Amino acid sequence: MEKPINQKVLETQLQNERHASVLLPVNRRNFVGTIASTAAAFTILPRHVLGGNGFVAPNDKTTLAYIGVGTQGIRELLPLLDIPELQIIAVCDPQKNATGYYDWSKNGLRDEIRKKLNNPEWVSGGDNTVPGGRDNGKAIIDEYYQKFRPDQKLKGCSAYADFRELFEKEKDLDAVKVMTPDHLHGLLAMAAIKKGKHVTVHKPLSNRLLEGKQVIALARNNPNVTTHLIPWDYNGSMELVMKWINEGKIGTLKEVHNWSNRPVWPQYPTIPTDTPAVPKDFNWDLWLGPEANRPYHPYYTNMVFRGWYDFGGGSMADMGHYSLWTVFKALELDSPTIIEPNLSHVCGIKDSAAFQVKNDFSFPMACSVRFKYPAKGSRPAVDLCWYDGGIRPKVPDELYEDGAELSAEGMMFVGDKGKILAGFHVDNPRLIPEKRMKGIEITVEPPKVAKPSGFQLFLNACRSGKQCSGNFGEAMGITEAVNLYAASLRSGKLLKYDGSLMKITNLPDANKYLSRDYRTGWNPETI
Repeated sequence: MEKPINQKVLETQLQNERHASVLLPVNRRNFVGTIASTAAAFTILPRHVLGGNGFVAPNDKTTLAYIGVGTQGIRELLPLLDIPELQIIAVCDPQKNATGYYDWSKNGLRDEIRKKLNNPEWVSGGDNTVPGGRDNGKAIIDEYYQKFRPDQKLKGCSAYADFRELFEKEKDLDAVKVMTPDHLHGLLAMAAIKKGKHVTVHKPLSNRLLEGKQVIALARNNPNVTTHLIPWDYNGSMELVMKWINEGKIGTLKEVHNWSNRPVWPQYPTIPTDTPAVPKDFNWDLWLGPEANRPYHPYYTNMVFRGWYDFGGGSMADMGHYSLWTVFKALELDSPTIIEPNLSHVCGIKDSAAFQVKNDFSFPMACSVRFKYPAKGSRPAVDLCWYDGGIRPKVPDELYEDGAELSAEGMMFVGDKGKILAGFHVDNPRLIPEKRMKGIEITVEPPKVAKPSGFQLFLNACRSGKQCSGNFGEAMGITEAVNLYAASLRSGKLLKYDGSLMKITNLPDANKYLSRDYRTGWNPETI
């Protein structure tokens, strides 16, 4: 009979091996490969033998830099803190202090932080209104690790204003998460890939089409770098909808309609003319990044950046990734041939006369955009129609019959013999009118074991050296659509588009909206 394992003896042996290993030229990033080549020399014991079920050895941690520590950045940071195999070693943001931030409620984020830290006295500092900034990010990480992960003896988190300094100094960095305003997503993703860092980015991949194409091409050419576009994790399933379409329940699919209640932030109809002071310790030049210099104004920053063509991507880039990416994949939508915008405008009075504000700087208050996609394989041509700002499709006759109307947000698939109505994320699909559902059995699957979060799937892929669902290589269709949406609204004209050339053919001047003029030091070729 074998003797029972002596835990203290094993721990002592492990410590001796660790002390001995400092003499070897092995850093943390090539540790796993070294184990494989020297496996015959010693045995690595299972983690649960050494330190309990939650134990993760220091050399097993994936290190992460968190770039963009505004309100949404902090909100998404909190659930990452207790992932045992993850260590957040750096934060980066041009804004140091919690000053001038906006959010969906005054105290909501503060209360989330207090709950996570089990610290009812936590305050943000700055103007003590809404949390945000790299000092808050660092303080939250350090307090959580010290309080809830003390046994891991994690070093303090570093804080940077400039991502280039971060990449230069953090030699032991594995991955980055990008939570900045939209105009920096593409450049930061490319900088990370060039440094060999795994990268997960919030939507959109970029707010210029040609820059997005560069990001995707770079990711495809660097398959050892794991990439992930965050909104994929929230897409619904097209399985039932495609089953009904393929069974001919609605005849030939003609149109897909998707409508959102966004924007739920201001979209300013004029450019600010006042020039308030830049908040203390806020590097405005770094925040502007590749975009042209202009005076600071809080109306450009934080949660309201989404409404500006230079800094955001509008409502479709904000929400369409969550609803339509799964539709693009299921229907194999590549490049549209026609993009047809309809948009609201704003009028004013000057010198006793009314005029229409000429707007090439911010998204309209409300719009609809129709994309026409050509037939592909057995799928016929299909139109995709996006609506925001409270605009919805006309109520279908089938809903009159049911005594119902369209919800504030939703999705509808229109065929020549019927319609499927669903929630915004393609959830709860049903044939309309209601009588069409009689005799149609929808199998209710047993409750599934909770699947890992999207970030956990990304982390697992980083650690296994694989790609995960929602990687950059899968994002070309949705990236193209949201940027053509913006280009059509800026031009105010119907656009004809050649996807093979990535050019607008009927209005050549509109091609300027597919790229940007980069400031010195911010060109993606050299960043």
